[in-house]
Amino acid sequence: MFEIKVIDIQNPDGLNVIIGQSHFIKTVEDLYEALIQGSNGIQFGLSFCESSGPRLIRSCGTKEDLIELSKKNAMDISCGHFFIIFIDKAFPIHVLNNIKIVPEVCTVFCATSNPVQVVTLETTLGRGIIGVIDGNKPLGYETPDDIKERHDLLRKFGYKL
Repeated sequence: MFEIKVIDIQNPDGLNVIIGQSHFIKTVEDLYEALIQGSNGIQFGLSFCESSGPRLIRSCGTKEDLIELSKKNAMDISCGHFFIIFIDKAFPIHVLNNIKIVPEVCTVFCATSNPVQVVTLETTLGRGIIGVIDGNKPLGYETPDDIKERHDLLRKFGYKL
């Protein structure tokens, strides 16, 4: 028997969130270092759910309210070996490669500021993430005005010349 659940990520300020899967207790320390090294001035809260031993939610970060937000969402999702990071004063693009090269990181499910739902499957053994719903369905095709707006936005953020 199994049960599929859809869990809304609680993100009242529309922060960027990164959700992934890892495999080892030192994930918290290694992700902390990856985030700090990835962006000067980054503020974040990070939680990691153990799936063996004491099965605790391990947390750290640079800002207490973001740590608490990550802990609350980690408990709501309660999947083994999963991590959730809330970011302020940076974008995922600044830290995503650092996160992906952490040796114990297996998968990054999403990096977004969109509304997110986590789809889980629970069995008698535990609960795992099947996938995520990141934002809403498309409403149509990009127009020439939309293309110009996208190009302008990338230049405003300094990602393109």
